[in-house]
Amino acid sequence: MLTSKKILLIMKGLKNILCCCATCLALSGCQDFIDNAPDDTLTMDKVFAEKTRMEDWLSGVYNKIPDPYWGLFKDYGYDILGDELDPSQRWEQFWGDGALKYRTGQWFTNSSWGGSLWNHGPIRIRSAYQFIEYAHPLPEQGVTEEDIETMKNECRFLIAYYYWLMIEAYGSVPFFDGLANVDDDDLMRGQEPFDSMVDWIDTQLVDLSKKLPESWIGKSTQFYGRATSIMCLAVRARMLLFAASPLVNGNEWYKGFKNYDGRERFSQEYDVKKWKRAADACKELIDAAQAAGHELIREYNADGSIDPFMSCYNVNFLRGDLNKEALFVRPDCSLSAFETHSTPRGASGNGGLGITQNLVDAFYMKDGSIPVLGYNGNYGNPIINEKSGYKEKGFSTNRDVRKTKYNLYRGCPNATVDSVGADGNTYNQVASEGTFNMYMNREPRFYLAVMWNRQWYHQAGRETLFMSGEADGGPTHDAPQSGYLNRKKVSLEQHSRNGIHPYRPGILYRLGEAYLNYAEALNECEPGNPDILKYLNLIRERAGVPQYGSGKDSNGFDKIPLNGQSDIREAIHRERRVELCCEDGIRYFDLRRWKKAEEVLDQPMYGMNFSGTKLSDDENDPSSYFIRTQYLVRKYERKYYWWPVHQTEVDKDPTIVQAPFWNNE
Repeated sequence: MLTSKKILLIMKGLKNILCCCATCLALSGCQDFIDNAPDDTLTMDKVFAEKTRMEDWLSGVYNKIPDPYWGLFKDYGYDILGDELDPSQRWEQFWGDGALKYRTGQWFTNSSWGGSLWNHGPIRIRSAYQFIEYAHPLPEQGVTEEDIETMKNECRFLIAYYYWLMIEAYGSVPFFDGLANVDDDDLMRGQEPFDSMVDWIDTQLVDLSKKLPESWIGKSTQFYGRATSIMCLAVRARMLLFAASPLVNGNEWYKGFKNYDGRERFSQEYDVKKWKRAADACKELIDAAQAAGHELIREYNADGSIDPFMSCYNVNFLRGDLNKEALFVRPDCSLSAFETHSTPRGASGNGGLGITQNLVDAFYMKDGSIPVLGYNGNYGNPIINEKSGYKEKGFSTNRDVRKTKYNLYRGCPNATVDSVGADGNTYNQVASEGTFNMYMNREPRFYLAVMWNRQWYHQAGRETLFMSGEADGGPTHDAPQSGYLNRKKVSLEQHSRNGIHPYRPGILYRLGEAYLNYAEALNECEPGNPDILKYLNLIRERAGVPQYGSGKDSNGFDKIPLNGQSDIREAIHRERRVELCCEDGIRYFDLRRWKKAEEVLDQPMYGMNFSGTKLSDDENDPSSYFIRTQYLVRKYERKYYWWPVHQTEVDKDPTIVQAPFWNNE
């Protein structure tokens, strides 16, 4: 049996290992370090005596910022754990442990996690504190006192950011404000309550927002992606919105769940002032971002009207200083892997990265009406809004042509592509004759996110062939089990067969989210405030759907009336669903913080008939492809709201308390 003293010795050993790991990882860019002779052994003083090595160290602290393409999707699993991006479950045989298993209930305290925030978060935090401790000016190498101060503040931002990622996942984590002494008997100190961590991070980010530059663009493109004052305010706003939400604001679920020192992990008193605090933080972010030149991306038609297709498309594809909507980016990301897995397998892709039927259902019609109001029991039984004009069955006899430069049907015979009308505007086809009616007359964002069976795929010069036995279909694992492939964040110019994947930075936070965050927080603390509809409508105006209110909107649509706080809350939730879909796991975090994950995720998932071999919607024929069909049973229990602390960590440290409800597994 391990005594407390023995455990402490083990912990000290582990802390030393972590310290070494931090050094190795932070200096991963210097390959020659490994082969140094003993008399050339690097010390911390030597590392920070050279500009290149010091910059390498700082780069190492940055390198665990999540990759918003393949990283947040596969490694962290946040995009998978929601109800929008839907990878083939058969990839589990190649991926092993991870979110594919977790979404079917194979989630335990000894499960591994690609994100591994409990491990790599503290490593990067310690590396940041080491930089703050050892970095100093190198005048002869052009490193000034001001440079050092800025880099130390960058490290402070990363410390706060990594701590936020940790509490977002675990709720309550160990906390060290400074460079911990590995020989200190106070290493085992348990976890800090969620709210106290939020307050500490908040204080750090507010202070840093006054010290870091608002942008690096004017200094050097090489610095793009480094910490800015705007990034500080963005992380803060998102964190405070989470902290005000039902999951952690007076949630009765967690009454009696205390840390080792007896403190409640989560506050048990609902506090509306938390929504006010979040709203103020969001508005501060918006004001600062706009003052720094940030704005929603808008592309225009020849007549001066907004082109919603190209506007929403370019949010993810404009680079550097051209993308004024991007507030927090990661310059390097695995976009090629993401795009390849969104490419039909018959076009040299690994096309199993699909989307869910309930995301298809969520997009509005082009007149802004809601096509599916809800479900009777499960996603296989939609409640159709007859007034919307939505049709669940049948096939279109007409093509759908819109005023836009978005040319999805380029190369398609007899399609309307880049046609200039008498009004001088460019017109393009977004759906062809014979398209399943479910996909007709939908809002612009629908066509930027959904690839359906028999849609034109210009890279292959043909339609998609998703039926069983066809070029892009099953029964292989590299086929869309839901009957749809993902288009969101996939470039129209990519070509997997030729290895073409146009570069763009990965966006972790954008101004469009800030508008929706502000509207949500304000509706909870000041219902009726005119800013709520103002910022919600800015998103809808850009998306080309009718705005809320009364009278005519800026696009000439009749506005849609909303009645009271509850209606507006639902409208905001719906808007987040479609505007932010398939981005950075936001949907999964929303379902968690709203306490809706059990309701939404603990049920069978539906799509088109993966095994279908006929272009038919006859529900009496099991060979029909275009029928709602169950393909996966999701599992989501209350304990899943927080990531479990790995059992080995709990076993090592008697002051670590497992996440709520996980001790009952």
